[in-house]
Amino acid sequence: MTPDMLLPEIVLAFNRWVIYYFALLNGVYVVLFLVSLVEVVRFVKGTFFSDYEQILKSDMTWPVSILVPARNESRTIVETVRSLLNVNYGQFEVIVVNDGSKDDTLQRLVGTFDMKRTDKIYRRTLPTGPVRAIYGTLEVPNLTVVDKERGGKADALNTGINVSRYPLYCSVDADSIIEENALLRVVKPFMEHPQEMVAVGGIVRIANGCEVREGRVARIGLPRKPLPIFQVVEYLRAFLSGRIGWSTLRSLLIISGAFGLYRKAEVIAAGGYDRWSETEDLELVLKLHETLNRRGRPYRIVFVPDPVCWTEVPSTFRVLARQRNRWHRGLLQSLWRHKRMILNPRFGVIGTIALPYFVLFETLGPFIEILGYAMLALSWWLGLLNADFFLLFLVFAVFFGVFLSVAAVLLEEISFRRYPGWQHLATLVLFGILENFGYRQVLSLFKVKAFWDFLLRRRAWGRMERQGFRTAPPPAPAARRI
Repeated sequence: MTPDMLLPEIVLAFNRWVIYYFALLNGVYVVLFLVSLVEVVRFVKGTFFSDYEQILKSDMTWPVSILVPARNESRTIVETVRSLLNVNYGQFEVIVVNDGSKDDTLQRLVGTFDMKRTDKIYRRTLPTGPVRAIYGTLEVPNLTVVDKERGGKADALNTGINVSRYPLYCSVDADSIIEENALLRVVKPFMEHPQEMVAVGGIVRIANGCEVREGRVARIGLPRKPLPIFQVVEYLRAFLSGRIGWSTLRSLLIISGAFGLYRKAEVIAAGGYDRWSETEDLELVLKLHETLNRRGRPYRIVFVPDPVCWTEVPSTFRVLARQRNRWHRGLLQSLWRHKRMILNPRFGVIGTIALPYFVLFETLGPFIEILGYAMLALSWWLGLLNADFFLLFLVFAVFFGVFLSVAAVLLEEISFRRYPGWQHLATLVLFGILENFGYRQVLSLFKVKAFWDFLLRRRAWGRMERQGFRTAPPPAPAARRI
């Protein structure tokens, strides 16, 4: 076969393969959405009758240590700590670990809460970098601030685990705010399955556009810039159509570092957080799956869609590119680290379904999408493009993309209704349509770049510029009665 004949054959074979790949991928998406839909309906019905007041007052409710790793978070750290100190929960402590900040993160904490240096003694169960000082305050006895040399987020979390006192710990990002009853809701699975439950993740929503007063989201709104709105839709789809489905199938691989609750003893037994990982939250969950499966210990790692954590997301493509590059590099690192689990029936659905999905679709998907556009242009140049078939395929591709995004938005509306106005719903539906024409392709390019950086072993956390939370105006004074 001559080269002139070989090239068209390769192009046609690739195009046929892409059709099968596309059908399989969207089939998985639809199954996950249907599983999530059933689970959300069941969850909402069960939550309606839940007595969280009983969990709050029960002596059997486990105390929780809230760990907040912070580096250069001066703009948001005080509001974050205030929101944590105001959670509606029985016994808890807040431990902020200042990881060598170059700004005034430490000074703002010390000054705001009138903290003094203490001689607190703790057991160094996990190896960490040097701790400079530990601060406490009599005014807020359940608040501790640890000042340490820079070692990265994983090292800061390991330090927080060492200093913590309680059997459960909750990791919360320093640019995040959790709702008042979030801990009560996320601890409920531990109360229902005290022997098996190891980790619980909660949903993360976007704080851009919301107004914050005294550590609480006082008014929910959408961001003013288009880029964060695209991320609102993306987060809804990832959490409501993705993680709920994986959790129901006992295949959850990711608990967001912004908000997750863990059994401390199991995390220590697994070796804690790894400093080498770019995504320490994903790596920890994979380590827990592997460790517990090897031990033959019955366990549960689940996702709960109701406990809400609000976090700030990038508002520029430059910052978004850094974030997604790190996320994807971290995924590739963890998949390579745990490659022995892939297609290994010893690890159940994790090894036979979840990990192969991430390899086939999350790792290869961006390359196939970008290469598909190149092959489309080449097909047209070679005269192989069937216009009718291409338009039909494009309609189906856009339809599935729009369906999944809009379905996630509507699932949010019929279940939790966090966004109060019809204008919010209409805007989210519109952006759920528009994200298929540019935003999704840009994310694929970010992932292709991340794969290249992974091969070159480039490591960079990337600076995340924060805008800070929008401060809500004080409530209007009550009208005087005459």
